[in-house]
Amino acid sequence: MTNVLLPVFYMPPISWFSVFLNPENEIVFEQFENFPKQTYRSRTNIYGANGKLSLIIPVNHNGKREFKDIEISYREDWRNLHWKSIKTAYQSSPYFEYYEDKFRKIYDLNEKFLLDFNLKGLEVIQQILKTEKAQSLNEEYIKNPESINLREKFSAKHPPEFQMEEYYQTFSDKLGFLKDLSVLDLICNKGPESLTYIKNIKQSY
Repeated sequence: MTNVLLPVFYMPPISWFSVFLNPENEIVFEQFENFPKQTYRSRTNIYGANGKLSLIIPVNHNGKREFKDIEISYREDWRNLHWKSIKTAYQSSPYFEYYEDKFRKIYDLNEKFLLDFNLKGLEVIQQILKTEKAQSLNEEYIKNPESINLREKFSAKHPPEFQMEEYYQTFSDKLGFLKDLSVLDLICNKGPESLTYIKNIKQSY
């Protein structure tokens, strides 16, 4: 087994799941890092009618820096906005209707902390994928850990290095294939084949 240190993302990209679900990897989640802005920790990318659409969870600026202490802001109804965007984007996809009730549960969550919200969302996705991958949270911040450190591996701004097969997406006839969106995109378009697709992704770390 290989120890892998992973960040905890909001509706993570497909590449993240290829690492998370690799049976050779023993997963430890990072909770003590200083919260980096503009990353998948608080955003996810879906395929909207005009191309890639970022859904961003607003956070409270309370002076706390560690990821485990980052609080979600509910001053605006972002959960409803995100859910409406997802429904608009995927309601005509092959499998959205099949998984809609499960995905909806994520947007009924009322967690105080971003870490807890992301972990609860991951539980729902694991139920959909029919996986039960174990994971643990780290106990302190280690700058240079002995495990494989993937805290900065997945960039919301740069294309992934992971090799992925193209699959049909709702708007790909018009705008082409968008690589490595949220796992939600894969599930809505590939349904029960999603897990096989994830396992076939070539690793690059």
